Amino acid sequence: MNERADAWLLRLIWLASPALPVGGFSYSEGMESAIESGWVRDEAGVCAWLTDQLHLSLARCDLPVLAQSCRAWARADLAQLASLNGWHAATRETAELRLQSEQMGRSMLEWLRGRHPDDPRVRALAELAPSPAWPLAYALALDPCDDDARIREGLLAFAFGWAENLVQAALKAVPLGQSAGQRVLGALREQIPAAVDESLGAQPQAFTPMLAVLSSQHEAQYSRLFRS
Repeated sequence: MNERADAWLLRLIWLASPALPVGGFSYSEGMESAIESGWVRDEAGVCAWLTDQLHLSLARCDLPVLAQSCRAWARADLAQLASLNGWHAATRETAELRLQSEQMGRSMLEWLRGRHPDDPRVRALAELAPSPAWPLAYALALDPCDDDARIREGLLAFAFGWAENLVQAALKAVPLGQSAGQRVLGALREQIPAAVDESLGAQPQAFTPMLAVLSSQHEAQYSRLFRS
């Protein structure tokens, strides 16, 4: 029992790590444009921006898609997976946000191929069109099951990995010091459980018009560090 629990905990830590080779560190998800526009200027602004994004975007879209994908992988419901994947692609409001999901999804697919080359679920992930979306690929990496407690823990790891990548982006783009970044990450850590609980059982929805505007502006931003 302890060995299985240890293995599961280490899997979550691994998947939440910025060292996971999926390129999450190269995106700011519109925050760089918000900084350029003067909406985000300092530690307090970064904290407010990411807290809003956590509750208004991640908790309403990617986390519910991830939870549903875990359940669909567990029961081998390929039709549901294709539906979720198509919905996620269709609701990316700018080219760069869609490319982010597709690139990270493909990178996770390659990582899974390296670890489980003969797993039929990995082949099914590769066949998702137009490309495997990031939450669906992450769900498969969690070795999904129908255990609600495990799904919740998987969502916590996903959300923390998202938060750590975005805080690192803020350190470079604002810029912020390391201590300020840790304070922002600590504030997000306190908000993540409520966001995850909100997403469990919820139907995915995507409506972040200001983020879409900023992402569109970012695509043509003169000087930028990040891919989105």
